[in-house]
Amino acid sequence: MNQSLNLAFPKNITVVIKREDLIHPFISGNKFRKLKYNLLQAKEEGAATLLTFGGAYSNHIAAVAFAGKEQGFKTIGLIRGEELASKIQDNPTLKFAQECGMEFEFITRENYRLKEESSFIDDLKKKWGDFYLIPEGGTNALAIDGCKEILTENDADFDYVCCAVGTGGTISGIIDSALPHQKVLGFPALKGDFLQDEICTFVKNNNWELIHDYHFGGYGKITPELVTFINDFYKQTKIPLDPIYTGKMVFGIMEMIKKSYFQENAKILLIHTGGLQGVAGMNTKLKNKKLPLIQIHD
Repeated sequence: MNQSLNLAFPKNITVVIKREDLIHPFISGNKFRKLKYNLLQAKEEGAATLLTFGGAYSNHIAAVAFAGKEQGFKTIGLIRGEELASKIQDNPTLKFAQECGMEFEFITRENYRLKEESSFIDDLKKKWGDFYLIPEGGTNALAIDGCKEILTENDADFDYVCCAVGTGGTISGIIDSALPHQKVLGFPALKGDFLQDEICTFVKNNNWELIHDYHFGGYGKITPELVTFINDFYKQTKIPLDPIYTGKMVFGIMEMIKKSYFQENAKILLIHTGGLQGVAGMNTKLKNKKLPLIQIHD
């Protein structure tokens, strides 16, 4: 569903947001796209268990947990941070995943960095038995195939397609499916230039650019300015934004419009990648710091 932003933009610029967050109540946005073909592959292989990785408020962990419950898989989540083992009931994401039947293994940040090592995976198989492995964030070739389906023939008129970037899977699918006249803009939620090389391993086209100016300090970091923007945006449009990904991307686009990045009559499509389940966890952190809360409900 594409929703026009009925806001006043200079130079006759048009901004539309693709509401991928509305695909599914619990497996929303890019998580639905990334899991689609992975779940089909897991079934084809006869797998009974899905194993994956994530952090404290991971959208991916929540989505895999619910998808497993819905489609009859046992699910295992390796969670970054041993200290979280005693805080499940205080963490909305982990509590939800556990209620969906996911089993957890909490590991140190040091060991978490080994998650792609074959010896580490072998040890997991000795402990948990056979499983279908889904990478952190869900990004692999099958995930990218799913993300290629985000753009449709109804999106052909847009000059720019914009999305937030985490592990690089979503933007890779969009880059591969964008038309020759379209430029894809990615807004990393993490600091650093490593994503450029990561995305290049998945795509061949050069119709894209990463905008590094709107990460707000890095992954999971937000500021009162961003909270105010998300709240004001909801009041104006009734569109909720998550603070980790889409909220930062939309903030960036609005700033770039003000700075005349886009040409006259430009048509811009923003991809809402979901992630709204993470708002509750972020509000817990904001409340503990006595900062303003994100308000995306009437």
